[in-house]
Amino acid sequence: MIVDCAVYKDGSRQGAALPILGSREVANKTGGFVWLGLYEPSEEEFADATTEFDFHEMAVEDALVAHQRPKLDLYDDSILVVLKTARYLDDQEIVEFGEILVLLGAGFVVVVRHGAASPLSAVRRRLESDPALLGLGPSAVLYGILDAVVDGYKPVVDGLDKDISELEKEVFSEARLNPVERIYFLKREVLEFQQAVASLLDPLERLSKGHSRYIDHGLSEYLHDVHDHLVRTNQLVASFRELLSSVLDANLAQVGVRQNEDMRKISAWVAVAAVPTLIAGTFGMNFTRIPWATEAWGFGAIVVVMLFIAAVLHRSFRASGWL
Repeated sequence: MIVDCAVYKDGSRQGAALPILGSREVANKTGGFVWLGLYEPSEEEFADATTEFDFHEMAVEDALVAHQRPKLDLYDDSILVVLKTARYLDDQEIVEFGEILVLLGAGFVVVVRHGAASPLSAVRRRLESDPALLGLGPSAVLYGILDAVVDGYKPVVDGLDKDISELEKEVFSEARLNPVERIYFLKREVLEFQQAVASLLDPLERLSKGHSRYIDHGLSEYLHDVHDHLVRTNQLVASFRELLSSVLDANLAQVGVRQNEDMRKISAWVAVAAVPTLIAGTFGMNFTRIPWATEAWGFGAIVVVMLFIAAVLHRSFRASGWL
């Protein structure tokens, strides 16, 4: 679907929304640029944009198929930037990804969104409220999208950090929990998130260094700032992977310790019960000359001896920490 198609000149929107076909001609006449927003377009819907802006065939394929890794492709008359958006669903403890493809050339910027985790209405409002920035042209739109996507990673980082902290408490709690499934699940989410973040580092660095003639030099510092934020995010996510590995190792160690404690307790109770069993078994043998066996008080005395020995063993195991 077409979200919006408008011409901007000197940082200001020129009139209402336009049809795709003919929008570039309007922009050329006014000396502005076209900003076209599309959401999960079909081949038929994207055909008009391809006709109007003459996209490279590889860029068309990427825009329609989606599910690309973050990257920067340079063509003769345009560039393609692929971004992964992310949001954290705390109730499900999953990272939901979306995708944004930005096709940028002389006098136009076309933004194609895929997935629910990629809203850009706030970016358009922000840039329209800053004519000086938007006046730098189509690359200002690319900067605004990059900044919004990277800023959107922070709530994901905070959500993952919170859940990892909860995992640490579970592992070392006295409730004898074994959250190994949750650890593996979060580790997978962190891995997917890190792939999205790390893959964007190189394209963003290349853009900040002006590797394309379509990027206004006035945006260099802005892009450097976004790159710095992305580097910090990548470092945090990498630390999450290491932390989850440590949590998993600690959980396995805790499980081993608990199993050893259980085995000690079982062994101690077996030892406590072994002595009375031995005595009872001895007196149950078919012998006539067993001490106290013929005495009236013999049975009571044997029971008292068995209880006394069991109590002594129980106390000894308690003192040694086995029970």
